[in-house]
Amino acid sequence: MKYELPPLPYAYDALEPVIDAKTMELHHGKHHATYVAKLNEALEKEPSCADSTLEKLLGNMDAVPPAIRTAVRNHGGGHHNHSLFWNTLRPAREGNAPEGMLAEKIAGTFGSFDIFKEQFAKDAVGVFGSGWCWLALSEVEGLKIITTPNQDSPLMQGLVPVIGLDVWEHAYYLKHQNRRADYVNGWWSIVNWKEAEERYGK
Repeated sequence: MKYELPPLPYAYDALEPVIDAKTMELHHGKHHATYVAKLNEALEKEPSCADSTLEKLLGNMDAVPPAIRTAVRNHGGGHHNHSLFWNTLRPAREGNAPEGMLAEKIAGTFGSFDIFKEQFAKDAVGVFGSGWCWLALSEVEGLKIITTPNQDSPLMQGLVPVIGLDVWEHAYYLKHQNRRADYVNGWWSIVNWKEAEERYGK
C-alpha cells in the first residue's frame, strides 16, 4: 500500500491568525510530505506489510518487522497523526466548543469543558521537547488526556485519538517563537469539534 500526502481541507492561510500561512505551507508540504515519503520507503523493504493498514501497523508495533519498526513508528506515526490533525482544524471562530454527545461526555468525564481545557492546555504546554497532546478514547476508561513523545500515536497504547495537538516547535515557531502557551490558547478557536464528534461517534 503506497501512501500519499492528503490535501488540506482548507487554504494555507485559513487558520490565521492562530497558525500563519507560511507555517502551514512548510508543516504540510515539507514535514508531512517527508513522513509519507519515508514511510513508503520503509514499507517497500518489507512486502509482508504491504497489505496492512497504518492503523493495524501502529496498533501492533511488536508485529512490525524489526528492520522497519523505527521508521514505521516515526514516519507512520507522523503521517497518521498529521492526517488527523489537519482534519480536526477549521477557520477560527469565537466561543468554539463541542456540542452534542462529545460535549456531554467531556463534561461528564472532566467536570466541565472549562476544566477539560485547563487540564489539556497544562499537559500540552508541559510536553518536554517534541510531541503531542491528545483527547483519546479507551474502551475501558472512556475519554482521557494523554501526551505522546515525538510522533508516537495513541494507537500504540490501544487508544483511539479523538483530537490531537501537535506541539513540535515546527508547528508554531515562526509565529509564536518560544511561546507555546500562546499557540495552545489560540488553538481552541480552530478545533473542528464537528469532526471530533464524528470520530468519537465511530
